Amino acid sequence: MNKVAVFGNAGGGKSTLSKRLAEMTGLPMVALDLLKYRPGGGEVSYEEYKAAHDRLLQQEQWIIDGYGSLDTLWERLEVADTLVYLDMPVLQHYWWVTKRFLKGFLVPPENWPENSPILKGTLNSYYTVWLCDKKLTPKYREYVSKTKESKRVYHLQSLKQVKKFYQTIELELGK
Repeated sequence: MNKVAVFGNAGGGKSTLSKRLAEMTGLPMVALDLLKYRPGGGEVSYEEYKAAHDRLLQQEQWIIDGYGSLDTLWERLEVADTLVYLDMPVLQHYWWVTKRFLKGFLVPPENWPENSPILKGTLNSYYTVWLCDKKLTPKYREYVSKTKESKRVYHLQSLKQVKKFYQTIELELGK
């Protein structure tokens, strides 16, 4: 486990899992939202983001959390040796987006660009949950199903499975 892609729908726990996995393994973690967005929430140019993403993929070790863009997503999944797909029920995603929004009034969400508007980000996340569920989720499921023969794949569909994932990693690391 050297190159880990953590992916799934918005509000699915990717950042939380990535952070914990980085703490457990010592692998460096990169949140794509911090590459793609400037402080205040404005996007960097596609060229700037793509160049940073390409440099990241060339590193020997990483945990990459997030979506980025459609083309870089598939590149990242191909380069990764380990895939962690968070595929919770869609209502769970909506609840966690709402929870992040409410908590965001007290503490800025982790891995969000500094001073990014929480309301705008939340509204975008609600739309993204719906869109991803309709368009990307079926493609993600198909991809992980066919890729599990050639890569290490964790398709996590419940909090119980996430907990078991952590236990599996701890056992492998001898912790």
